[in-house]
Amino acid sequence: MACREGCGACCIAPSITTPMPGHESGKPANLPCIHLEADYRCGIYGSPDRPDCCAGLQPSFEMCGSSREEALSWIAALEEATAP
Repeated sequence: MACREGCGACCIAPSITTPMPGHESGKPANLPCIHLEADYRCGIYGSPDRPDCCAGLQPSFEMCGSSREEALSWIAALEEATAP
């Protein structure tokens, strides 16, 4: 499965605990990453600055569903279920 154009759910819904440029102490859940561009694509995709947790995400029907809204909902539910 390829990333859905105009989605960006994986750059919004999850928290990121790994420091990265612009998010030195991580990124809270449900806030867009500062590297998310206007077209909902990652601005540091392919860069060594991209955290391993982001690089390891692979689009799948389970995570992405059939719409951006389903992806945001699924990732938010996973975030809630795994919160400390």
